Amino acid sequence: MKTIGLIGGMSWESSLLYYQIINLRVKEKLGGHHSAKSLMYSVDFQEIKDLQDQGNWDEATRIMMDSAQKLEKGGAELLLICTNTMHKMANEVETSISIPLIHIADSTAIEIIKDGIKKVALLGTAFTMEQDFYKGRLVERFGLEVIVPNEADRMVIHDIIYQELCLGIVKEASKQSYINIINRLVQQGAEAVILGCTEITLLISQDDCPIPIYDTTRLHAECAVDFALNER
Repeated sequence: MKTIGLIGGMSWESSLLYYQIINLRVKEKLGGHHSAKSLMYSVDFQEIKDLQDQGNWDEATRIMMDSAQKLEKGGAELLLICTNTMHKMANEVETSISIPLIHIADSTAIEIIKDGIKKVALLGTAFTMEQDFYKGRLVERFGLEVIVPNEADRMVIHDIIYQELCLGIVKEASKQSYINIINRLVQQGAEAVILGCTEITLLISQDDCPIPIYDTTRLHAECAVDFALNER
């Protein structure tokens, strides 16, 4: 079993899910008292959020690269960035280390393609929904058609992530807001929904949606375990 390195803390609410999912996957695969070999470097999310708000992506990239290098030096044999948004600098992080980086969009898209789905709705932070680092990868590498909510709905999604979910706050009214937005995307032809923020899974489950959802947190974590066990 390879040692999984995780850059966490963005937010720790979802990093907790990563640790849980990874260990449950190892237990499912190996049985007995097996658990994952893993290392986590957890950043201070307030620092990261401030840099995001300032548009200081260069400093945010430096922090991500430094975190990755510390994990590699600590013995990690593969790397996860435990957040969708910070895959904005995935290429820079990948080139700064000599161990494989498991990209969250790839692990998600592989499952979507397996299911024969072509048109997907993407929910996430405003950065993820509006910039091309995530959507572009889904389109160019996997041939998916990606739609996002309108500007007003994007702001609702973004604000709920940062003002509630990243703080561990889960509100029924916010869930209903997300469901309404998803229903509007279904009307636009979405065949499935990507929960493209690792906190959204705290709010939305398959039971809430009329079309398939793809939980990036779970898919990313499970893909890492499969890789660590030489199954991918």
